[in-house]
Amino acid sequence: MGFLRVLTFACLCIHATLVWAVEQYSPALILGLVNASQERSQDHILEFWGYHVSQGAGNDADTLKLRYYNPLNLGSWHGTMRLDTAYTATYGPQLPAQSTGTFSPNNAMLTIWGGQADWFANVGARVFVPLGNTGQWLAGPQVSTSFRPADSGQNILSDISPLARYMMGFNRKAPTSSSLPPLDNHLELYPTVGLNLGSSTQLRFWDENGAVYNSAGGGWFVPIDAMVTHRINNNLLLAIGGAKQVIQTYQLYNWTVYGKVSLSF
Repeated sequence: MGFLRVLTFACLCIHATLVWAVEQYSPALILGLVNASQERSQDHILEFWGYHVSQGAGNDADTLKLRYYNPLNLGSWHGTMRLDTAYTATYGPQLPAQSTGTFSPNNAMLTIWGGQADWFANVGARVFVPLGNTGQWLAGPQVSTSFRPADSGQNILSDISPLARYMMGFNRKAPTSSSLPPLDNHLELYPTVGLNLGSSTQLRFWDENGAVYNSAGGGWFVPIDAMVTHRINNNLLLAIGGAKQVIQTYQLYNWTVYGKVSLSF
């Protein structure tokens, strides 16, 4: 029943957002920017990510992520499906004795979003699946849009692409000897801004790591996140980045560094 309530709430949120997006759409310029939310590549993209996360007090985690983007075209609706999976190794003096640094399955995610040619924004949803023996399922709706300079010439600004997502937890699980993890309901905000450093190089803020408000715990986590991307050719892109918390009334991590190799085909 909890899962059905989550899905019903997500569908209602997506429907309300879709109605708003269609009613608000206008092709007019906004501060010299044009809406680019429906501009998307039809390439298939496979990404290999590496993460190092510090929790503080000597506790750390290394994560390997595999991420795949697949274009979706259903009549006049065009979108993207994203699949994620992750393996994580945790280690540190305050972690359980069984945390020996060995990589084990962490989570998987399915995200779908898209829109039609005259929509002002994209709408979609994400489902989070815990692969370990501790965690919980999460699901929720998301809405995003994107703006780029109307002038197609050289601009420092590449794009402004905000995204908001609300995730609701359910179906918690833990080993029989442990208590269930606290329910996780949270809002994710990505005020993504891209800057052109060159013809093939960008500096992107809050693209990979955004702000989180935990409505169950009543706290904020706000990081500074920056990533440099460099496109080698049409099929290969490299990136390296990092994030550091600046507001942490809801604890996630102290700092993190990460990188990726992205293949388009």
